[in-house]
Amino acid sequence: MKNPVTALTDKLSAIVEGFFYILPNIGIGVVVLGLFVVAGWAVRRSITGVLSTRDRTDLGVLLGGFARWALVLFGVLVAATIIFPSVKPADLFSALGIGSVAIGFAFKDILQNWLSGLLILYRQPFGRGDQIRSGEFEGTVEAIEARATLLRTYDGQRVVIRTATSTPGQ
Repeated sequence: MKNPVTALTDKLSAIVEGFFYILPNIGIGVVVLGLFVVAGWAVRRSITGVLSTRDRTDLGVLLGGFARWALVLFGVLVAATIIFPSVKPADLFSALGIGSVAIGFAFKDILQNWLSGLLILYRQPFGRGDQIRSGEFEGTVEAIEARATLLRTYDGQRVVIRTATSTPGQ
């Protein structure tokens, strides 16, 4: 039987040796992830810029942010396959497939409001500066976001209305 101190030092030595063995992969993975983050920033900025020139700023912010985070998530998956070579992309996608069902049920209301906000921004039933009524609130639209419409009532109050319930006034 080995001495516990010797077994511990052997184990620590193996961990340190494994770390130095995988260190180049970690460096490459971090660089690749950094490139995906920069690409995500550039894509967000270009989408926002293009849609801003078409007076669709709110839609540009929403779609640009979505594209950025989708690209960063893909970058995380690529970096994970570089850092951990035993992980296959198919395994990651199958795990995401199973996880997305659970995430979908957990965030059902949030995703529903996000899609409603996207449809409102795409179809433009109302925009910034329009006068609308939603439920008991009536006023001027200040901003339309993914999950809420910000409304300034006639008495000066700022009201946040969930996007799924926002409707144009008569």
